Amino acid sequence: MSPMPPTPPRTADRLLEWFVAPHRLETLQGDLHEEFAYQVERIGLRWARWRYWRDVLGFVRPYVIKRKTQEYSTPFLLSPVMLRNYLKTAWRSLVNNRFYSLINMTGLTAGLAVGLLILFWVQDELSFDRFHHQASNIYRLENWAGTGSSRQIWTTTVAPIAELGKRELPEIKDAIRIAYNGAYTLFKYKDKVFNEEHSSFTDPSLFSVFDFNLIQGNPAKPFPDNHSVILTETTARHYFGNENPIGKVLAANDKTYFKVSGVIRDFPKNSSINGDLFLPMQLLFKNMYQDRKDGKSMDSDFLQFMYETYLLLQPGTSTNALSDKLRKIHLRNKPDDTDLSYLLQPLTDMHLYRADGSEGGIETVRMFSIIALLILAIACINYVNLSTARSLLRSKEISMRKIVGAARSQLFLQFLLETALLFSIAAVLAIGLMYGLLPLYNQVSGKELVLNFSDYHLWQLIGLTIVGTLAASSIYPAILLSSFEPLKALKGKVSSRLSEASFRKVLVVVQFAVSVILIAGTFVISNQLQYIRSKELGYEKAHVFGLFMRDMGKHYDAVKADLLNQPGVTAVTRASSNIVSLGGQTGDNDWDGKEQGETMFMRPVAIDKDFIPFFKMKLLQGNNFTGAATDSLHFILNETAVKAARIKNPIGKRFRLQKHNGTIVGVVKDFHFASMRQKIEPAIFYYAPEQMYALYVKTTGKNAEQAIAATERSWKQYNADYPFSYTFLNESFNNLYKSEQQSGLLFNVFASIAILISCLGLFGLATYTAQVRTREIGVRKVLGASVTGIIQLLATDFIKLVLIAVIIAVPVAWFTMSRWLEDFAYRIDIQWWIFALAGILALAIALLTVSYQSIRAALMNPVKSLRSE
Repeated sequence: MSPMPPTPPRTADRLLEWFVAPHRLETLQGDLHEEFAYQVERIGLRWARWRYWRDVLGFVRPYVIKRKTQEYSTPFLLSPVMLRNYLKTAWRSLVNNRFYSLINMTGLTAGLAVGLLILFWVQDELSFDRFHHQASNIYRLENWAGTGSSRQIWTTTVAPIAELGKRELPEIKDAIRIAYNGAYTLFKYKDKVFNEEHSSFTDPSLFSVFDFNLIQGNPAKPFPDNHSVILTETTARHYFGNENPIGKVLAANDKTYFKVSGVIRDFPKNSSINGDLFLPMQLLFKNMYQDRKDGKSMDSDFLQFMYETYLLLQPGTSTNALSDKLRKIHLRNKPDDTDLSYLLQPLTDMHLYRADGSEGGIETVRMFSIIALLILAIACINYVNLSTARSLLRSKEISMRKIVGAARSQLFLQFLLETALLFSIAAVLAIGLMYGLLPLYNQVSGKELVLNFSDYHLWQLIGLTIVGTLAASSIYPAILLSSFEPLKALKGKVSSRLSEASFRKVLVVVQFAVSVILIAGTFVISNQLQYIRSKELGYEKAHVFGLFMRDMGKHYDAVKADLLNQPGVTAVTRASSNIVSLGGQTGDNDWDGKEQGETMFMRPVAIDKDFIPFFKMKLLQGNNFTGAATDSLHFILNETAVKAARIKNPIGKRFRLQKHNGTIVGVVKDFHFASMRQKIEPAIFYYAPEQMYALYVKTTGKNAEQAIAATERSWKQYNADYPFSYTFLNESFNNLYKSEQQSGLLFNVFASIAILISCLGLFGLATYTAQVRTREIGVRKVLGASVTGIIQLLATDFIKLVLIAVIIAVPVAWFTMSRWLEDFAYRIDIQWWIFALAGILALAIALLTVSYQSIRAALMNPVKSLRSE
């Protein structure tokens, strides 16, 4: 037998197998084995083995280094020791750069606090009515009514349609009706008396379809009889304290008694449906129809559009097809309502969308969401700008770290943790600031928000906001700082690239563009509100207060005579409605020239002879009422009604309002009796003293308190059990625009915060610029440069950026505010000076911010600055 050929060391081959990729291993081993056989023949087996080991180790050395790097770059980077080291280094960096850390922390804290407050408001708005587990299948039933220019949507409908639809259409699983309770308002229990203004009649299904479940009572039969009442928890406590309310008896209007049959939890703040006390719907029907002589019943009354109706539908139901079926049922029972059709609005859209499905409050929600994101973006931009600008000062530090062995991933993680540490401190301060500012914020916004730290939705909002802003602020600076090439950084070759980075300039432009947009928005909103307050309404409302008289109405002449004898009262009148916001409509009218199938909806108002002169309204044609009994056959129309009816020479023409025929005796100039979001609608005045329950008293202003006291004495004389309340018309008018006033005030606050944060960033950049250009400034001063020239040198670049921001912001602001003004039928024209003023204001603020550091740098002793360099 021939001897076995010599083989290389097996251990060395295993080392190759461990480090070398399989696709390269076979070729590499083949080459090394050939070399080993050659060396055995040349220098012998022993020395060939040593040389084989040398070759293998030399080959795998790079792979060993690479693998060790990989091992340290994954678990070792996240080890407790390394994390502690990163945090210690990050803390030292923050402390050693207190000035820039303070600027960053202030901007981030303000941005996070304000951004979170706005997003908290947005979250609350979007959550309305979504807590019901069947919300996606619940719809409000509404009506399109009328023809031509008076066509409109009614959010209430007739009572029979709910029961007939539920009975005949399988798509409807259940129906709920809610009607205002004006019959029983004064409730007593022992010595406690309450005037319940938020009470309603409703069907029992309200407590099964919606998530307003009974916590006491029988859910299967919440109203055992027509004299049952259901209270909320808070209302029950008002009456009974800690006693069990079930079975307790309340006296209503001293005539009717109700037994408490159930208690429900207080309605959530984000519910469109709410109330304090609920009575059975069947009681309302009994009161309305039991003594009717015309044979009308609930099932046949298609005249009273006074019921808020909700339908629970089968999943997947076509709302358009169902609306058509409901219209057919209506026309089958009342064929002459050819101008009426039905539509269904999703429950989840009621709060933020108009009845016809067009955008309403959702526009404000979107606008505020964008503002929140922009304020957060401005805060992030500040941090990115200062971090990238100051990277020049840290380039040598980073290079030295790399030279002594720091990997890029280690540097990236370190800078990420620096930002995370700063953000953590800012986030804690922001949440504390939110908690402190929330009462004031609720007062300004009109909300009742509560920071419930046990609610996961709140932490979800806070977490997403902080993580999002942290990612936006930290990733780019960390990548930039960890990407320096050591030799270039040490030689200063990165200086010019970093100090003149166009990216920072873009961010500064974005910051101030947002600020200019917000400033312009505040001016437009303020001017629109001022226009509303100053616009001629067509009547005089100053120093006038009103109230509904109840039993005083039966003694109006005596009350009027007594009030006119008071020193603070100049005039008294009465009507059937509140002139600031007329309620009630009717399309039941007729006149000569009315076309077949035409419907004109009007606002009917019963007034006495003093009403028109009391409010100094202008009669364009004809005469006022005289107070005689024959006035019941006369009508006074506003201009819009005459135009809509196409009546020429209206005085003396025939007109019918519901069942009353008469003639037109006057035409009054149009006046605003609703919000200026709406166009003036047709209105008609008629004389019916038995329907006039609204009392109006005009005072001298100086003696208003005496007039109110005299009115209260009369009230107590005829309404002893009811609390006295009144409202000045100016206050009622302002309430029409409460949401706009709140939006305007919030815009002012948001604009101020945005400018503050932007200026903080600009101040930091100006400080940094002055710092890195210290030697240049010293040289220029030695060569004769003036202080003014130095200030101009440092400020010019920033002012250019702000000017560019103004140019970009103007068209955006114009488009945004034009969309906002579209909601008003009567609005201002946006003037060019609004944008000019917004731009000048932003420019002035930026100039003041930059000038402080520029002046400080310009006044520095050049000898000291050159010596320090």
